[in-house]
Amino acid sequence: MPPALEARDLVKRYGPTTALDGAHLVIADGEAHALVGRNGAGKSTFVQIVTGLQTPDEGTVSFAGRPAPAVSDRNAWRSSVACVYQHSTIIPSLTVAENVFLNRQRRSNGGLIAWSAVKRESQELLDAWDIPVRAEAMASELSVEQRQMVDIARALSFGARLIILDEPTAQLDARGIERLFSRLRDLQGRGVSVLFISHHLQEIYEICQTVTVFRDARHIVTSPVTALPKSDLIDAMTGEAHIATAADERVSAARPGEPHLLVTGLGRAGEFDDVSLHVQPGEVVGITGSASSGRIELAECIVGLRQQDSGTRTVRGRDVGAGVPAALAAGIGFVPRDRRHEGFVPLLGVGENATMTVPQRFGRFGFIDLRRRDASAHRAIADLSIKATGPEQPVGSLSGGNQQKVVMARALANDPDVLVLMHPTAGVDVRSKQTLMSVVDGVREQGTAVIIVSDELEDLYPCDRVLVMRQGSLVASFDAGWSEHDLVASIEGMEQENV
Repeated sequence: MPPALEARDLVKRYGPTTALDGAHLVIADGEAHALVGRNGAGKSTFVQIVTGLQTPDEGTVSFAGRPAPAVSDRNAWRSSVACVYQHSTIIPSLTVAENVFLNRQRRSNGGLIAWSAVKRESQELLDAWDIPVRAEAMASELSVEQRQMVDIARALSFGARLIILDEPTAQLDARGIERLFSRLRDLQGRGVSVLFISHHLQEIYEICQTVTVFRDARHIVTSPVTALPKSDLIDAMTGEAHIATAADERVSAARPGEPHLLVTGLGRAGEFDDVSLHVQPGEVVGITGSASSGRIELAECIVGLRQQDSGTRTVRGRDVGAGVPAALAAGIGFVPRDRRHEGFVPLLGVGENATMTVPQRFGRFGFIDLRRRDASAHRAIADLSIKATGPEQPVGSLSGGNQQKVVMARALANDPDVLVLMHPTAGVDVRSKQTLMSVVDGVREQGTAVIIVSDELEDLYPCDRVLVMRQGSLVASFDAGWSEHDLVASIEGMEQENV
């Protein structure tokens, strides 16, 4: 049988960025094939190309020996390949049958939807693939696992025999994962091929026959999973094992005594549960994990962007109230994960953006002394090497790196006791990265407690400790001097818990 998927020498560029560089992958008929790699490895771009959402600049794609259809022929793509994403695309307010045949319902001779036929055909499809869901059930009543299986049934209804599963276990419990894997094995037995994308590497050894590793937009290795030891798989993902020597050489500025930040039993339904941690004055603590680990949700709860369901947050012994204003008043500054949508107002100037959290410092009764505000902005521009014509220049006109520096200036404006940085160097140039991370050294020397939340290993080098989250829980802690191999192994669930 020809391969279910054959992608050869794929190249995709976005301006100066090469998202894929000669990548290739072949999935045999009826095979479960894993695709793994760290963030930025090229996995998402590859999926977009083999599902027809993007056209490669170079290279070819074929399904079962036939060239990929034209990008405009969506029905032909749906009959060739289907992608089931981590977050279900099922519409809760519709029935299962309505979801399965959405926008392609059978119609009567009069042009009206033949609902009885839609329900019957949906139930026949569900029964044929042994999916224990009723066609007339409301999608809102389904469990996460059932919605996922309906997603798969809908994909199969187009005639596709290649399914891409993107982080399919992220929202499932252990029993749900076992049931999913059982159904995937059954689908394989019926000739369905699977491309399995997951940050939980242990699962690859349970369900897949072959694994391909991408790194830095390139194909690194393809191997039977039985022939690739777990340590070799991690090395392929990270490159040469690296020791964070910069962290080794730095003397910790952490000070003993009462922690600046104390989090106890913090929980938020469906995102993370019973998380406790502390950060000493002058200490830098990293929090990392995969996309579904709960790290961002935890950080946003600490800074007041999300409301906790349980637990407490204290800064220097004082409880922190709900919401961002209460967090700011308690002495928490933060850089959000998405600077463009959460970090600044594009049409406002550098001065207004950098000082918007402390307007009371520059006037009274709602009036602001612009000279005092601009003097503060000038200091921030100089301290952070912001390339701007002055405080009046709109932040939206700055480069990405300088925009992030303005967001950092705003986070520092209230002289915080606790500074929370979420993906602080995402999308910035090397020099801006150096400037931003040098700020961390400066504030820790002054006694500020710092949390860096990131899945970029370089962001974590300044940390005294790095905490690893998986599936909403803290599972491991690494002191300065960690190796990329060990940290990635913990993030991907390849080691025993060692907290």
